[in-house]
Amino acid sequence: MTQDLFRQDAYLFETTATVTAITPQGIVLDRTVFYPLGGGQAGDSGVLVLADGAQMDIVDTRKGKAEDGSFTAAIAHQPAPEVLAQLLSPATGTPVALKVGDTLTARIDGPRRHRMMRFHTASHLLCHIVPKLVNGCSITPDYARIDFNMTEALDKEALSAAIAELVAAAHPVTVGAITDAELDANPALVKSMSVQPPRGSGQIRTIRIGQAPQGADPATTLIDLQPCGGTHVANTSEIGAVIVTKIEKKSAMTRRVVLGFAAP
Repeated sequence: MTQDLFRQDAYLFETTATVTAITPQGIVLDRTVFYPLGGGQAGDSGVLVLADGAQMDIVDTRKGKAEDGSFTAAIAHQPAPEVLAQLLSPATGTPVALKVGDTLTARIDGPRRHRMMRFHTASHLLCHIVPKLVNGCSITPDYARIDFNMTEALDKEALSAAIAELVAAAHPVTVGAITDAELDANPALVKSMSVQPPRGSGQIRTIRIGQAPQGADPATTLIDLQPCGGTHVANTSEIGAVIVTKIEKKSAMTRRVVLGFAAP
């Protein structure tokens, strides 16, 4: 398995690691800061810095898959196809100096990740502003797309203003966890119709925006709480100028909201 360091610290952009496998799916490490595609969020890109200082570009990151197609606990770092082919069959091309057991530094594209952290947190704010179930989403470095299961019309300027207000309020964003039983008792915490939180480990990771001081009415300070495995900023103020760039009626029951960065 690969230890997923990004779950505990989304700001950890590099780590030393050891190669545990090289497969057609990619390079597997014992631990990583690279987030694999999942939950609507794009996989990280970056570099692996080898022991001799050479750098190998990683163009995407994916969850490992077993022969039956089910996900494993491995995370596959994907170099360019021709580089991976050389790793798997050195005789077909110029050998790449990387093998199982090697120690290296895994370093993500930090600015790219941070843009996704900002967009992902902004999408949670949008879930608070539009209290409808989500039936699809995509978090990329350039935009975020959220599909709401609803028939009502949405106003682009009103949504942008509501996001800006929550950003300016500087609400803390914290990682927590609940048990399977706690989630069963509070099914409304799951906002997504298309992605269900992973079960079986006994703990389900959550993202909380806002906090409730002891003795206060939680409704006055809690902005959003939901299961989520993605990467987020630590405070809504860090999101910056994110606006609604487009609203589309994708179907009779779906309204798509697209977020982008405001022009400087």
